[in-house]
Amino acid sequence: MSPVRRAPVIAPAAPEAVSAAMAEVSSVGGYFELDEGEAEPGWRPLTDLLTDRALLERRVAEVAVRLGTDQPRVAASIQFQGLAARLWSPVVGAVAAHDLLLDLAPARLHWYPAPAGPLPLRAVRPAGRRVPGPVEAAGPMYRGVVTGLLEPLALAVREVVGIAPGLLWGNAASALAGAVCVLAGRRPDLATRAVALGRELLGTGLLRDTGELDEPVPGRPVFTRRSCCLYYRLPGGGKCGDCVLLAGRARSRTGDREGRA
Repeated sequence: MSPVRRAPVIAPAAPEAVSAAMAEVSSVGGYFELDEGEAEPGWRPLTDLLTDRALLERRVAEVAVRLGTDQPRVAASIQFQGLAARLWSPVVGAVAAHDLLLDLAPARLHWYPAPAGPLPLRAVRPAGRRVPGPVEAAGPMYRGVVTGLLEPLALAVREVVGIAPGLLWGNAASALAGAVCVLAGRRPDLATRAVALGRELLGTGLLRDTGELDEPVPGRPVFTRRSCCLYYRLPGGGKCGDCVLLAGRARSRTGDREGRA
């Protein structure tokens, strides 16, 4: 008889601990940045991107112009992966570095419509919970990021642009693996914990069977996805480091790039 796996004990973290974790993790790089403060003029609630189809359609069109493509499906794919990278990265960093699971409920998040680069995110009265470790954090983290944010976003994207769900979940997995690989490269002391978290998440729900997170050299993870993000269809796009279309010898670490939208 296999042992019963008990749910981890998760307690609320003190507000000052949440703020300190966010500030420290933000130093890793642009995709890990999470600002704290009230919503000022120009900032919009994240719920807009999940519910306002006209807004999302305009954002896809803007990305298409910036990338030089007349294929909305390609622009939507790249935009989804960039948004997924923004949502995964600060959460991955806070769990790996501080055993703290950030609460990224849409009601707490605002975004700023910057023309390019990582989408600026701001948390209003941020909150978080203490977790025993990366593996124990994976379940509640999946529910917070995938169920709470990426599933509604994927549904909205598919209603605006005809795109296969498997492609979007491959993008979500690639964005997660990118966060793990970037963190491992820039904070080698956190590599083991980041990889353990990534592997646990990649075996969960909609992320299962989207790709493989390997570690051929300790501390240097490599991700191979099982779908294509369509980046190669952009003018001069080429293939990504984790592309299923690349031969193994040509593959580079997913962490060598961050999201492109």
